[in-house]
Amino acid sequence: MLRKVLALIALVIAALACALPGAPAATEAPAASAIPPSDTAVPSETPVPTDTPTAPPTETETPTLTLTVTQTFTPTITPTYAVLRGSVIPDKLSCRFGPGAMYLYKYGLVATARMDVIGRIEDGTWVLLLSRGDRPGNACWANASLLDIDGDVMAVAPVDPHIVMPWSPYYPPLTGVSASRAGNTVTVFWHPLILRAGDDSEQIPYILEAWVCVGGQLVFTPVGSYETAASVTDEPGCAEPSHGRVLAAEKHGYTRWVEVAWPAVGAPGTAAATATP
Repeated sequence: MLRKVLALIALVIAALACALPGAPAATEAPAASAIPPSDTAVPSETPVPTDTPTAPPTETETPTLTLTVTQTFTPTITPTYAVLRGSVIPDKLSCRFGPGAMYLYKYGLVATARMDVIGRIEDGTWVLLLSRGDRPGNACWANASLLDIDGDVMAVAPVDPHIVMPWSPYYPPLTGVSASRAGNTVTVFWHPLILRAGDDSEQIPYILEAWVCVGGQLVFTPVGSYETAASVTDEPGCAEPSHGRVLAAEKHGYTRWVEVAWPAVGAPGTAAATATP
């Protein structure tokens, strides 16, 4: 009996021993996860705002009004001239190197000869003729009143009186040229041209070509002279000034002309001339 009691006591003691707290049991470390940890963004540093320099205000230029001049084109009216036909009236007609009977003879035309009228002097009293198809250098001057012209002569172009003039290569311009006025009469003087033997043209040796005022109009007036002076009438009343020039003839042609220092209306006396360059 006693042994049963002792065994029961021993069982109780053993049971109590199991119930008392002991050393903690080892705990198994958790297994590493197979899923790798994701990268975690490291927060970036937030920049500290800095002061931004502000440009000072600039002056705004005020636009300046600029005037632009626009050139307006004005068309130039060019007159249209005609070439007429004319027939010689007299049996023989002298055709000359200049527009007047005092100019050197060039060649003659016979009655009914048909010619082209290709030019005229300003008033149409003398015209420049050319045989159709001939070269221009063979043109010559004739008195318009001795031609039967088909049409109005003023429809023909005005041309230079010297357009077919032959010039002497052997003699210089006249010298000693001067002019004087007595009322409406202007007289021009010059020294004689001394010719070598055989060079005389045997025609009028000197010509004064004057543009003088007649009836309020400036008119071309050539004057021939066998002397060393020539006179012409020059009236007052023209808007343009009168003027003139002198030249001499020899058998090869004319000397270069000399411009006359023309005396004005109301200014008597003698004026010297200017030689042509």
